[in-house]
Amino acid sequence: MLYNYIEEHYKEAEPIFFSDLERGEITKSALSQQLKKLCDKGLLQKYDTGVYFIPKKTLLNSTIGPNADLVARYRFISKGDNIDGFYGGNSFANQLGITTQVPRVVEIVSNNTNSSGREVRIGNRRFYVRQPVAPITKENVYVLQMLELLKNLDAYLDYSYEEARERFAEYISVHGIRRSDVDLYIRKYPIVTFKYYYELELDHVLA
Repeated sequence: MLYNYIEEHYKEAEPIFFSDLERGEITKSALSQQLKKLCDKGLLQKYDTGVYFIPKKTLLNSTIGPNADLVARYRFISKGDNIDGFYGGNSFANQLGITTQVPRVVEIVSNNTNSSGREVRIGNRRFYVRQPVAPITKENVYVLQMLELLKNLDAYLDYSYEEARERFAEYISVHGIRRSDVDLYIRKYPIVTFKYYYELELDHVLA
């Protein structure tokens, strides 16, 4: 029964979290035993503690599973239609194009932690995960991600403020961020966030 459920809801090589399989009618111990049996039969493989996957076979008959970045994204950022977090720090600054620095530890801001900051090791990768200033939703994820970067802008910026302004302006346009969105959350951030917000003249960019 458990494997039928897994086959219906998960693709090959997709992370399957133990916590997502927990149901009121089955104990954790019984669920662990069922998962072990499926692994013994080769129907599932264990990636890490509490993380499983349906093995995907290659043409050479080797097995492909999820990588650390995919597991982290499913666990802390997004899974299906759910949005629970976003990349921060150098990771986002690099995506935005305001730095060339490549982080050794990927920073994530997520609803799925109760810590102000902790390091999580997944596979051979390290992630630094912390709580957001407000619960992350589909509606506010982009404005919160932008403000998180603004609060420590000089720590990540490799270019001029003018170039940074252009990158932020593109981001604001693509994601439809409005002045009212910023007004709703900016006071939850340190005062230096206001400083960078006005130095980049983002108030003139927002609708």
